[in-house]
Amino acid sequence: MPQAFVSTDRIRSLFTEAMSQMYRAEVPQYGTLIELVADVNAGRLERDPELRERLSRAGELERIDVERHGAIRLGTADELFTIRRLFAVMGMQAVGYYDLSVAGVPVHSTCFRPIDEAALNVNPFRVFTSLLRLELIEDEGLRSEARAILAKRRIYTPRALALIERHEQNGGLTEAEATEFVAEALETFRWHGEATVSAETYKRLHDAHRLIADVVSFKGPHINHLTPRTLDIDAVQARMPERGITPKAVIEGPPRRHCDILLRQTSFKALEEAIVFAGDAEAVQGTHTARFGEIEQRGVALTANGRALYDRLLASVRGEVQVGAGGAKAGAYDQELADRFKALPDSWDELRRQGLAFFRYSATPAGIAAAVKGSLAGDPEALIAKGYLAFSPIVYEDFLPVSAAGIFQSNLGTDQQQNYATRSNRDAFEAALGATVQDELALYAERQAASLDAAMEALGLAGLQLKTVA
Repeated sequence: MPQAFVSTDRIRSLFTEAMSQMYRAEVPQYGTLIELVADVNAGRLERDPELRERLSRAGELERIDVERHGAIRLGTADELFTIRRLFAVMGMQAVGYYDLSVAGVPVHSTCFRPIDEAALNVNPFRVFTSLLRLELIEDEGLRSEARAILAKRRIYTPRALALIERHEQNGGLTEAEATEFVAEALETFRWHGEATVSAETYKRLHDAHRLIADVVSFKGPHINHLTPRTLDIDAVQARMPERGITPKAVIEGPPRRHCDILLRQTSFKALEEAIVFAGDAEAVQGTHTARFGEIEQRGVALTANGRALYDRLLASVRGEVQVGAGGAKAGAYDQELADRFKALPDSWDELRRQGLAFFRYSATPAGIAAAVKGSLAGDPEALIAKGYLAFSPIVYEDFLPVSAAGIFQSNLGTDQQQNYATRSNRDAFEAALGATVQDELALYAERQAASLDAAMEALGLAGLQLKTVA
């Protein structure tokens, strides 16, 4: 009898746990961060039974403790093409295109994640994956040298490649194969303290941009952070110093709100790690700064209209209040951010009515009972008012380019902002990827529409729509 294949959800969960254990061993402060987040989350759920009930009803409560996102930076089109195949083994697809060059970081990126609601609730592991844009290196000689260095490296083990191919040919992996795949795939993300370049080459790459040195100088794209999800990022930010961790000056993203939107992120400064440079003579000792700790708080996904309003409000603040690395102006920034964002409703119902955010709809027990009696009217808004139709926010599963750039810059140890003349190049990214990235807004809209259809069918009112559904 042929052995049964394990689910991609199972493989993803195995990989997440293995990655977490590896990163905890490599970056001890990550373990401290996990403990702090667990304490804060437990306290928040105890104080806020309404939040606990909402998360439980949406199937999200169980996923909070296992939820992580990581980030890697790749150097070549071939590396990106293969990472797409590797993540497919774990049920993860490329969602969204992010151009970070507009914020002074010479990469463009996507998010690999599961897209099915059930898969997300099992384990919403995400990896923010960036591809270095070599064309943004102004020095032609250095650009050619970097390209030649990257062309020589092989970031995947032969066995990992064989198991990826087996998954593609057979349609799955057995439990034994999945376990082996996780161990082999993990090698791509492991830290290596030996640089593949000389100290002199490293310095020239570093002087062009710290991130260029990070991508080009090593044998693999070491995971540079692994991020737990908190339910109260402000509490984590305030309590990090108690655990010997210094947070960045400000929390990236929207301000603190009653109704959380999109994504808020903070982090601690990247570690200064000892490395050995390559060379003909004796090994040269040095240091490299890249890996850090990050925490995130996720809110509701915004519609195109909601996102446009968010982007305008955020840009208006960042254009007027500059935040330095020392954090002296962090308080002014936070206050200005909170003031500006009063223009975006802080009520679930108003966000829904104005078509600014995505929601999951469900028929309530009272609604189903009324449907059995045949006493329901056809007005969806009346159904909501009577408690027959419920709605809950759909969590934002993706990223924000301005926030990502802010985290990158902060943890590269500089507030340097470079202006690159070349603009976004989604076509080139998708050509390297070997696939079209999925539209995150379309995915949220599909989930919202599917939930409304199911709810209306449960109420015997199939075909009716809400005017506010975007």
